Amino acid sequence: MTNVNGRLNLEPDFRPLAARMRPRRLDEYIGQSHLLAPGKPLYEAINRGLLHSMILWGPPGTGKTTLAEMVTHSADATLDRISAVTAGVKDIRAAIDTAKQRAQSQQRRTVLFVDEVHRFNKSQQDAFLPHIEDGTIIFVGATTENPAFELNNALLSRTRVYRLKHLDDADIEQVIRQALDDTERGLGARHLVLAENALKYLIYAAAGDARRALNFLEICADAAVDKQIDLNLVQEAVGSRQAVFDKQGDAYYELLSALHKSVRGSSPDGALYWYARILQGGGDPLIVARRILAIASEDIGNADPRAMQLALNAWDTFNRVGPVEGERAIAQALIFCAMAPKSNAVYSAFNQAKKLAEQYPDLPVPKHLTNAPTLLHKAEGYGVDYRYAHDYPHAFVAGERYLPSAIAAVTLYQPNDRGLEKQLQEKLNWMKQQHQNSIWQRGDDD
Repeated sequence: MTNVNGRLNLEPDFRPLAARMRPRRLDEYIGQSHLLAPGKPLYEAINRGLLHSMILWGPPGTGKTTLAEMVTHSADATLDRISAVTAGVKDIRAAIDTAKQRAQSQQRRTVLFVDEVHRFNKSQQDAFLPHIEDGTIIFVGATTENPAFELNNALLSRTRVYRLKHLDDADIEQVIRQALDDTERGLGARHLVLAENALKYLIYAAAGDARRALNFLEICADAAVDKQIDLNLVQEAVGSRQAVFDKQGDAYYELLSALHKSVRGSSPDGALYWYARILQGGGDPLIVARRILAIASEDIGNADPRAMQLALNAWDTFNRVGPVEGERAIAQALIFCAMAPKSNAVYSAFNQAKKLAEQYPDLPVPKHLTNAPTLLHKAEGYGVDYRYAHDYPHAFVAGERYLPSAIAAVTLYQPNDRGLEKQLQEKLNWMKQQHQNSIWQRGDDD
């Protein structure tokens, strides 16, 4: 093994396998072909040593740190690192000062790699802006979270965002085989034999994370007997595959979105699976209970009003009897909502009503709809000619108007032909016909 000066280094390398196997050149990099295939902008930039500030967004173990190192090496620059987990504004200033001194004394550019950049607050992110603009640093931020939600627009406007994806199974297999064969940095000198079913389980357990795959492989290699790595060894060393769930991260919103859309699409199987995924990842069942209440109003509405009551009952059951029975009650409500007739008529009508109120914020209440608590109000015409609905057949006043005259022709609630709303539409049609046939009509004078 050689050191950074190209001399033979006989000292053992105690770095983890994942660190030793980190790609040094583009031809060693595995995955992310959508970014690093020949002809792609990032590939060409690295190949030509052209530096620009960037945000590398992707799950753990997809090569964000490696890309930062490649960018730096290709341009013969110096890489400085800070982590937003432990650093503050003082550390940012120190890194900037070092970059300035390096540029002045060595005429050498600095790539500042900021890991977990989404953990910096607005003022900390703002501290980078003038130094990105004047070229003091080439900024490379790494994040597992959506930059559109977690990073300032000012920082995003000065960088290029690259989305890194989970490695697919073929990529993970290549990572594992490369480590088994490499005699200089990997495990090649041990001549290990990895059973085919053990390889498949390693790929499954890695879940698209190259670092995780190599860490698991190293654990198995250290525990191997007679250089054999079989399925039992891998399963004991790796354990069960861990669910990805973070209530502050993308996975949280993605799972909730999948659950919501499964219910909306009337898939009880999809709804139950995503619910179980949330539970497996340690998510709070009441997160789902709250979402079911939203679904009952947004996606079911008056097509089956029982959905909202059942959602409330499930929430109440969870609070009364605890998680063991309560989680099942939430599952019951979830299935009911998935199978219920769907309507977004209430959701749409309410949104239109809010827009209408914004458009006409000051239309007066028609006098016949106002209250007249005093003689003065009555003298002013408040409540004049109000027609009490219960005094009329079917408790309905044909020809009456309940909107200001300027928007009297507006129709907000338009039920569909599913579930109870079919009957509600029939009633609306009947009332509309009664209005049209009525000899008496409320005038336009408000």
